[in-house]
Amino acid sequence: MRHDETIALIIPTGIGADIGGYAGDGGKIARMFSKHFNVITHPNVVNGGILSAINDDILYVEGYILDEFFKGNLSLEPLKLYEENKTGVIFDKSIPNDILNVHINTINAMKEVMGFDIPYFEITSEEVGVEFYIKDNISTGVIGNEKTLLNSAKKLISKGVNAIGVVCYFRDDITNDDYESGTGVDPIGGIEAVISHYLSKELMIPVAHSPAFSKIEISTKLSNPKVASENISSTYLPCILEGLNRAPKIDKENKKGIKNKDIKALIVPYKALGSPAVLAALEQNIRVVSVKNETKTSIGCLELGADDIMEYNSYEAALGALIKG
Repeated sequence: MRHDETIALIIPTGIGADIGGYAGDGGKIARMFSKHFNVITHPNVVNGGILSAINDDILYVEGYILDEFFKGNLSLEPLKLYEENKTGVIFDKSIPNDILNVHINTINAMKEVMGFDIPYFEITSEEVGVEFYIKDNISTGVIGNEKTLLNSAKKLISKGVNAIGVVCYFRDDITNDDYESGTGVDPIGGIEAVISHYLSKELMIPVAHSPAFSKIEISTKLSNPKVASENISSTYLPCILEGLNRAPKIDKENKKGIKNKDIKALIVPYKALGSPAVLAALEQNIRVVSVKNETKTSIGCLELGADDIMEYNSYEAALGALIKG
């Protein structure tokens, strides 16, 4: 990585963040910071369907792993120049064959065009049974059969993969007018985080989730720019494959690579300060910077009783302050 200093950028999934709460619309923020710092961020920020905001100065780290990183329980080891992960993909057994074929074509396209190392995929032996809903303005859900996901993941690991993409089937119609207009909560973002958190905790390797739906169609109507990447994507698999390809290794012994004490600052929305990563950063005396990026949550400095968190009106203002020191 080309920079001397590293920051972390978190925009929590499924809380309706005005910037970064939709379809890769936080990616431009991560790329802006990456011009000056190495940036640790998570899939929600940079994933945009067939598009990805990832570059070589952005480390793609799943949310549970980020929490553990800030607690000091592990470190992150960036890959060497031109080093790549060997990625396996899990498909939910309930995905219809025609939809599955599009996803397999996607894997083959990424291998042929990008040269990515994606040697294996596994179809779960049983249906995963994903349910999702919005509760108290926060997107969440449950996994009906998490063990079938874990069993498939272990099969892939036994074949030598060191990163895993997951594609679960979402049967329900997820049309959400508020989300489509760029004002609501991502209806599936929360359950996607539940899925990736579970596998990350069990496996301690890079994991990211991509949904599969009953229909594959490209919208012809103009949409809010925040969700435009979803409306031009027939599958959302490309962005996670690109992120996982160069995701950092996870050192459970906390000895190699970047440690939490190496972080110059953790940047988060100003009313989303209640996450495990933020609380751990404060406890570890890691600088926390908040930005007026509106969310549906309301845990700010006042609720935390924290008076040493700097607050900025924009990400540009926060970047300027960090550049100065």
